Amino acid sequence: RYDGQLKRAIALMKYQRKPEIADVLGILLAKAWLESKSIKLPPKITVVPIPLHVKKQEERGFNQAEVMAKSFCQITTGYQLNTQALIRVKETEAMFNLKTLAARDNNIQGALQIGAKLPKYPVLLLDDIHTTGTTVKEAIKILQHKQIEVIGVAVAAKAGIRQ
Repeated sequence: RYDGQLKRAIALMKYQRKPEIADVLGILLAKAWLESKSIKLPPKITVVPIPLHVKKQEERGFNQAEVMAKSFCQITTGYQLNTQALIRVKETEAMFNLKTLAARDNNIQGALQIGAKLPKYPVLLLDDIHTTGTTVKEAIKILQHKQIEVIGVAVAAKAGIRQ
């Protein structure tokens, strides 16, 4: 759950420039992923982090989802990292500032595009926080439009939905 110490750690990571927290979250997420036996997965998976807009990444100094994905792939052998599969072409407002699903949908619409390097294997999207799923749904739509299979989403924290 996105609360308590995990919420504070993610805020510290993002707003106090602590990418080492993302590294630890990626390792913990990978270990939890490997311990989960709930679904049968293909042997080779491409891990695609949710991208940040160039301006936001320059301000922050790193993309937390990308840092998490790198450590995730180090633990999950056979999983290939692809940071170029998706790009964010539209600068969007932070989702936590938006109070309705319609506002979130409008915010992310047209923000993502296929990047320079298409995934070779089925895709696992990776992000730090899953709130309403608006960003993930847009990423899936963009990838599926290019006939790229998305097998799931891995996140460090799941927030409650605000309507």
